[in-house]
Formats: sequence, C-alpha cells, structure tokens
Amino acid sequence: MKLRDDQLQRYSRHLILPEIGEQGQDRLLKARVFMVGAGGLGSPVGYYLSAAGVGTIAVIDDDYVDLSNLQRQIAHSTKTVGMAKVESAKDTFESLNPDVHVIPFKQRLTKHNILGLIEDYDLVIDCSDNYATRFLVNDACFMAKKPLVTGAVFKFEGQLTVVSPGEGPCYRCFFEGPPTGVLSSPEDLGLLGVIPGVIGALQAAEVLKLITGAGRTLKGELLIYDALKPCFRQVKMPRDPACPLCGETPTITELIDYG
Repeated sequence: MKLRDDQLQRYSRHLILPEIGEQGQDRLLKARVFMVGAGGLGSPVGYYLSAAGVGTIAVIDDDYVDLSNLQRQIAHSTKTVGMAKVESAKDTFESLNPDVHVIPFKQRLTKHNILGLIEDYDLVIDCSDNYATRFLVNDACFMAKKPLVTGAVFKFEGQLTVVSPGEGPCYRCFFEGPPTGVLSSPEDLGLLGVIPGVIGALQAAEVLKLITGAGRTLKGELLIYDALKPCFRQVKMPRDPACPLCGETPTITELIDYG
C-alpha cells in the first residue's frame, strides 16, 4: 500500500527505522488487534497503538468512566465522566489519528463470547484488572492460536509477558490459576497512577514488535517493574510440561468462567 503524503509525515520517525520502514508501517495500518479493558492499562496501550497507526483496534469493557479513574486512566477526562469507557476511549483514540478505526464492545467478556469476539483479530492485548479475566483470555488465546500480550499492575509494581501459543509457555506456566478466596481490590490497596502508564507503554511496544517483526519479544519471559526500588527484572520461564492447558497431558479442554 502506498502511503499518502500526510502519512509519510505522520509516521516519518517510523519510516526511517530500518526495522520498520514503509513495509512495517503498512503492516501496522493493516493490523487488527483486540484489547481487553479500557482502563489503566488500556489507556496507554490504545494511545500508543493509535499514534503508531494500528488500523483497527477493538476494545471491550462494560464499565463507565468514574472520577476516581482519572488519576491513572488517561484515555478519559472530566468531561467523559459517566460515559461508557469504550465510547470515551474510541473518541480519544480516533481523535488522535484518523487512520485508526476503534470498534467498541460495551459488554462483559465471558467464556460464551470471547472466541467469537477475537476470531477476526491478529492478536490480543489483555489490559484487564482481575485474575479471572486474565486466565480466561489466556485460555481462549491458546485455543484460538492467537498471540497474547498480557500485563498487570499492583500498588507500585507491574508485570507483562508475551504468550505465543505452541511456541512457548502460556500464562498458566507462570501462574497456576486464579487465587481462591476473597482478594483485596485495587480500590482497597491503591495504585500509583503512573504504573499503568509504564506497563501499558511496554505492552504497546511488544504489540508493535509482533506486528512488524522488529526485534524479539518477551515470549517465555516475565518482565517485572518495581517503582519503589526502582528496578526492572526479567524472569525466564520455560514451558511447563505439567501445565493443565498447554502441557503434555492437558486437563483444561474447554473455557472456564472464574468470575
């Protein structure tokens, strides 16, 4: 696809990178990604993917913008308090770049709808804020053979990894499954507002690499950020032969709803 004059200007910093160039930018413009969550992580992920020219971004979230979100969820504003988050995010991302088409899904993600929702997309970005959704998304991506970039944040820390079904460990190889019992919520424990920005930007970088083929990804590695120390750590994780999903004798053969 030949880039227009305005696109040559907009994406000029990409075009001079040998690892991306016009071919990589063309891939970005044709890419279709599915993002779970339009909150703390989804805001910076969606912003940077839109700025980069990722052509189609679907986003699912069933929540509404609340004043307490604005300390960290930068896709929203005081003016959009009370609006559905997916609609607020759509307005924000599309106003940044007219090349981008945002498809909003204002609904809850479940085992009944997830496979149908993600089937037409190249990859999935998990920006959710709870364990149940993270494991549901991991399992669905494994079954649908969709690459997954997943992130999580907690107080002053964050982490992310890339799951490439059939080529390395899945999320369950890192973490056995959702914790049981009553868990404290982010509302109870707090969250430094910039942490989702750090992790979300790193998630976006992994997505751009997956689409363009530049560099290597975090497949098989968990990247952990601690803002208080401050430090980054990378933990290598091989595929677990006893993993109930991707191991040698899987016991999970259909999707499970933990919520």
